[in-house]
Amino acid sequence: MWGAMEYDEKLARFRQVHLNPFNKQQHEQGAGEEAPDITSQARLPELPPGEPEFRCPERVMDLGLSEDHFARPVGLFLASDVQQLRQAIQECKQVILDLPEHSEKQKDAVVRLIHLRLKLQELKDPNEDEPNIRVLLEHRFYKEKSKSVKQTCDKCNTVIWGLIQTWYTCTGCYYRCHSKCLNLISKPCVRSKVSHQAEYELNICPEAGLDSQDYRCAECRAPISLRGVPSEARQCDYTGQYYCSHCHWNDLAVIPARVVHNWDFEPRKVSRGSMRYLALMMSRPVLRLREINPLLFNYVEELVEIRKLRQDILLMKPYFITCREAMAARLLLQLQDRQHFVENDEMYSVQDLLDTHTGRLGCSLAETHTLFAKHIKLDCERCQAKGFVCELCREGDVLFPFDSHTSVCADCSAVFHRDCYYDNSTTCPRCARLTLRKQSLFREPGPDLDA
Repeated sequence: MWGAMEYDEKLARFRQVHLNPFNKQQHEQGAGEEAPDITSQARLPELPPGEPEFRCPERVMDLGLSEDHFARPVGLFLASDVQQLRQAIQECKQVILDLPEHSEKQKDAVVRLIHLRLKLQELKDPNEDEPNIRVLLEHRFYKEKSKSVKQTCDKCNTVIWGLIQTWYTCTGCYYRCHSKCLNLISKPCVRSKVSHQAEYELNICPEAGLDSQDYRCAECRAPISLRGVPSEARQCDYTGQYYCSHCHWNDLAVIPARVVHNWDFEPRKVSRGSMRYLALMMSRPVLRLREINPLLFNYVEELVEIRKLRQDILLMKPYFITCREAMAARLLLQLQDRQHFVENDEMYSVQDLLDTHTGRLGCSLAETHTLFAKHIKLDCERCQAKGFVCELCREGDVLFPFDSHTSVCADCSAVFHRDCYYDNSTTCPRCARLTLRKQSLFREPGPDLDA
């Protein structure tokens, strides 16, 4: 009998100190009601000497982190301030280290640690306090909404945990960083450089030496050395300069100088800034191959075919811009991804050269060429009526300037059979007639011999 009464007294004292946080009685009380005063009730008998004390005034809540209570979700989200959450996180980390690896209890502890960190992040860095747009050093940062994608911060070189951290991405150069790292950024947006100075370094790895950089990173000016002390010096194959490990992540990229000079498409290690610049410049037509390396067309047959197809498309363009059906069908939009193909046949982008090397550009451009020729020669009567008849032989089918068996006069754009043109003369007969007509019109009248 005495043992049962002693147990009841201990149980009552335990409940008095450790209140159940999920007890809704306090919330269900009305505004005018008052909570029962525990002190007004009968005092519990004092514990006999030597008995353990359950009262814990320094710890106001039970975090539920001991090994015996892992099956219970009680106590994980009871902390109301940052200090309590940090204490709970530290205790949870210690419990994870003490538990056997790959055990079920350790997995549960890891899940609880994640929830605790989520709660801490909500208190430290609430999403509603973060602006959606931030403009800094010509970067235009937008707050990301995705929480399941794992990225790497370009500033601190650590993982961005989208579930518990706020992060931003620049819409111009795709620079990613934590919200806490925004004010530490010192690199301007690469998009501005592409907009104002769209050109490549066409010297292959123009190395100047680490001493010319004063043994400092070319971007952040951190001390570096080839021996790795205090930081490893990594060379960028595009700029030829040396960078630290925070500015050079051994990213791989195709080097334009190696492409135009050696037709070499093997990716090389470049810095982060060079990688972004090359990525933004990939589709920009800034390479004039005939001036940079005219001998390249003598060794790469695919380039000769691409140049011929581009020249034919430029000859087809006048037909389309004067044809209502072609304008309605928007045939020229077939090349909207390579708009420079309908403007000139000299400028190339690195993407054009890469697709030429892999064979994709030749196939797609040949299909477009066939589609354009079919419209002009078969489908459209207006375009058919703009054909030519060989003025040398006056025989054969209607000729078009983009046909493979024709020759076009560079002065008057007259079209002839190639065999007829070179067999008779290299001089265009239409140009000759125009010359004689001009001479007869401007010839001065001579003296009258019959007078």
